[in-house]
Amino acid sequence: MIIKFWHPNWHAMMARFLLLAQRNSTLVPTRLKRRMRGMLGRAITADIAIVEDWSRPLVDGPDAVPVRWPEPERDEDREAGSGRRPRDNRGTEIRCLLATESLDAGGMDEVVAFLARGLPQFGLRVAVLHAPIDTSSTPGRLGRVLREEGVEVVDLDRENCGTWIRNWRPDVLSVHGAPEWVLTAAAACSVPTIETLHGMHNQFNAAPSEVASRRELLAGLVSVSEMVRKQYLAIDDQCDPDSVVTIPNGLQAQRQQTMPREQARQMMGLSDEHLFVSLSRHCVQKNTYGLASAFSRVADAVPEAHLLICGRPDDTAYAGQVAGLKSKMRHGGRLHLRDHSPHPGVLLSAADGFVLDSFFEGWALSSMEALIAGIPVIVSEVGGAREQLADRPEWGLLVANPLGNPLEVDWDSMTAARFRRQSNQEELVEAMVSFARDHTWGLSRPSLASDAAERFDGDLCLQRHAHVLKAAAAGEPIALTRILGRADR
Repeated sequence: MIIKFWHPNWHAMMARFLLLAQRNSTLVPTRLKRRMRGMLGRAITADIAIVEDWSRPLVDGPDAVPVRWPEPERDEDREAGSGRRPRDNRGTEIRCLLATESLDAGGMDEVVAFLARGLPQFGLRVAVLHAPIDTSSTPGRLGRVLREEGVEVVDLDRENCGTWIRNWRPDVLSVHGAPEWVLTAAAACSVPTIETLHGMHNQFNAAPSEVASRRELLAGLVSVSEMVRKQYLAIDDQCDPDSVVTIPNGLQAQRQQTMPREQARQMMGLSDEHLFVSLSRHCVQKNTYGLASAFSRVADAVPEAHLLICGRPDDTAYAGQVAGLKSKMRHGGRLHLRDHSPHPGVLLSAADGFVLDSFFEGWALSSMEALIAGIPVIVSEVGGAREQLADRPEWGLLVANPLGNPLEVDWDSMTAARFRRQSNQEELVEAMVSFARDHTWGLSRPSLASDAAERFDGDLCLQRHAHVLKAAAAGEPIALTRILGRADR
């Protein structure tokens, strides 16, 4: 649980009142809603406490010992076992600047780190520009890790961005959610820009003219899934479809730090429990309230079922609602709310199933990580979900989007549905109960892991990104017709 709901002080009382008002916001006048946003954040933050600490196992007891995570792998050990090809030094090296608004623990952040580590093998010299929308934000966990690995990471604001780009002289800019002033600075320096669409969240409720204005600063766009590509072209109907190419996300499977299943389960305090894992930040997008609500019914039906929701609490007020729901659940002790863990592979080693009930995704990395770990998945219909499970019914189950039609998702529809019983709850509960009761789901883990690693080949993903960035740098079309591989067939 994230909030001490019964702490005897006025902060806790105020937090409980405001959380109740938020759940019933349709009854609250608009003027009061605006005032409540700031009040709720302050009340929750004043009484925050991570009571399910990662130093304790999931299933705790009087004789439980603290969790001892494995030591991080050294860079030389990781590179030796990665199977990564040496850098392609043929021809002129292309200078590529990766620009992003966040370098902490999100999926987009992970993709930026993946590109920063992998593009050099295809002849690109890479630096990473951290350009946050909130100027007080600094590079987080992944920013620090990349610097430790020797990647050049710079933290710039609007005032000094243009000068730095002019001095570094990139041949191409690869944008991942960065603010528009980064694109403007690159255009002033005549640097071609490719923007990667990791989802449609920045375009939700945006005017088509605003989307088109940003696109005019670009040499092309990369979409991480066909759903996102179609959503974008539906908004920007003047965009040339050939300037938007789809490159599904990939993973370097060897980067995941794992341990034997029995050791991982023992570390987590598990014996006969059936553990569902959801690697997802605590925020509206990931719909953790809807997942927790569905799990309350699963826990009633399956006594051994446990659910771990593990991720950074991006929205403290929303995380407080999930914690409040947990405190009222009959089997709330089997719902585990934890902060981000840098050891997702270890958690997946202990898991029996993976579940993600998001309102929207571009192409989820966490479900790919689960499949490559040999864990069957339950995913809602979001960007990339159908492709990940295509022609592989033994890999998992696709359930409906929490809003029914994934193309109707935007911030207003998510806000309206976030605390209601959602239309896919029955299907989600049925899928989770099936996973927990039908033991055939766990019989093909080695072959699942091998096949998933081949389908989500990280080198192919890097090759395709490198092709697009080199084409943009040369002023050529960014079409992918010359790239062959499993993802193209």
